[in-house]
Amino acid sequence: MTRTNGSQYSNISEMEAPPRDRPFGAAWSTSSDSLLSSTGSGDALLQSSSSSRSRINDEDVRVCQREREANFSQACKLYPAAIAWSTFMSLGAVIVSFHSEILEHLYSMPTFRQDFGFSSEDGYIISPAWETRLSIGSWVTQAAGALMVAYSMDKFGRKRTFGACVALFSAVVGIQFFCRSLKVLLGVVLLGGLILGCYPVLALAYASEVCPPVLRGAVTGSINLCFVIGQLLGSCVCAATAGLTEHWAYSIPIAVLWICCLAIAIGVFWLPESPWWLAQEERTEEAHTALCQLSSERVDSDQQLEHISKTIEGERELQTCAESTFWACFQGVNLRRTEISIGVYCTRMLSDARWIRAGGNAGFGRGIRFSAIGFLGTALSLWLMANVGRRTIHNRGLICLTILHLTTGTLCYFFKDTWAPPSFIFAWDFLFNASSGTAGLTIVSEASAMHLRSKSIAIATATQHGLSCVLALALPYVIKTGQDTVRGVHGLVFGGLTATCLVWGYFKVPEFKGWDYNQLNGFFSNGVPTRKFGVYPSTVEAAP
Repeated sequence: MTRTNGSQYSNISEMEAPPRDRPFGAAWSTSSDSLLSSTGSGDALLQSSSSSRSRINDEDVRVCQREREANFSQACKLYPAAIAWSTFMSLGAVIVSFHSEILEHLYSMPTFRQDFGFSSEDGYIISPAWETRLSIGSWVTQAAGALMVAYSMDKFGRKRTFGACVALFSAVVGIQFFCRSLKVLLGVVLLGGLILGCYPVLALAYASEVCPPVLRGAVTGSINLCFVIGQLLGSCVCAATAGLTEHWAYSIPIAVLWICCLAIAIGVFWLPESPWWLAQEERTEEAHTALCQLSSERVDSDQQLEHISKTIEGERELQTCAESTFWACFQGVNLRRTEISIGVYCTRMLSDARWIRAGGNAGFGRGIRFSAIGFLGTALSLWLMANVGRRTIHNRGLICLTILHLTTGTLCYFFKDTWAPPSFIFAWDFLFNASSGTAGLTIVSEASAMHLRSKSIAIATATQHGLSCVLALALPYVIKTGQDTVRGVHGLVFGGLTATCLVWGYFKVPEFKGWDYNQLNGFFSNGVPTRKFGVYPSTVEAAP
């Protein structure tokens, strides 16, 4: 089973590495005079690491250095299976957004209103109370599902948990296909929300664990692309069936979703388990097999496994709790990492322009255009994630969004005949998905310690859904006032919220690009200031 390291690194090792790529040793110390404060050469760095109870040897240094020196195209050739299986796991995000888009468009279908609503002077309608129950109920149970899946991921692994989610949701979609009552539909939506909340946590955790640092940004960022693809497919399918006069108008989109679930369920059997989880469970042979399945034959899986094992061992020495619990995410150095995860996800919601969309009757056509523009923005973000730092993309994107919010709000105040210029709405959708919308997912996947990864992502996801509920309940009361003096205030309020998130991001969100998890552990455990994460290790001084 042992695979030797081939010649793919021969050209890379002969290259002169930039200062940032000096051997870091992939180690850390529990004291403030650790490796991070070293200012010597590579040899002196390794010597300092050894004297500080380093967890990594010379071979691990070479493993980390090779991964950092390989460019994006080289890494794609070395880890094609890791990219493919991460993308497969991200299909769960397509299911989430597809289902949400169907649920959003059901109320505009005449056939659905006739079968599920009640007659009024204006025809058949669904009461606002039921619309609120269905929308808010789904978000609430998704938050609960995100928290629940963290335990299953740590106990049963990523593969079995993902397979169970796909199987259970397929059954839920089958029930939804045959239900003809709002009460039954509400129960199905609540039950389905528990499962839908699991998919983003699984996708982020898996992609961040199986991909090397040079690929992490683009692969985890592609999860946002899957969300956009699901929205686009949902809008297109609903638009194509909305004109049907029978129940097939809303049953066909559900049937398409069910077929997608079955197709994903077939591929789960070949999905490799996360080698990080297997190593944490001390299943060394299985972890080695998974590494072989996720990389090409030119990658030395033995050295990779040794690096993973020693990283996990080092994390256990730094744990403030004996077990990996939700409470541990808020203790010691993990509190700072959890704050970053929650803050970045909340930023994605507070800088959201759903207040603009809610101000008018978007319909199927505009929904499709929104999704198409979001697709282009996310596609651009994948290139940015591979070449530009996460902190740069996140913060500069918030600058653009702040300006756009304030500008749009001002125009809405002065131009009474339209809620918001459509061009500004589409510009927001493009900028959001090209910057903080995608970078936020990557930052959340990289911020936490490995032994708390699932729980940290779950907490951030649950918080995001909770904030969505608050916004969904509050915004209708503001938007439906219809007062011209309030119209422009919407843009100013959300512009102010986005500006606040920008200030927080400037002081709290560090640069994660280019560092492996062992190095990030060193930065956090030694209290390295936020703005010094992007500086190569030999110039960083540990905080007292």
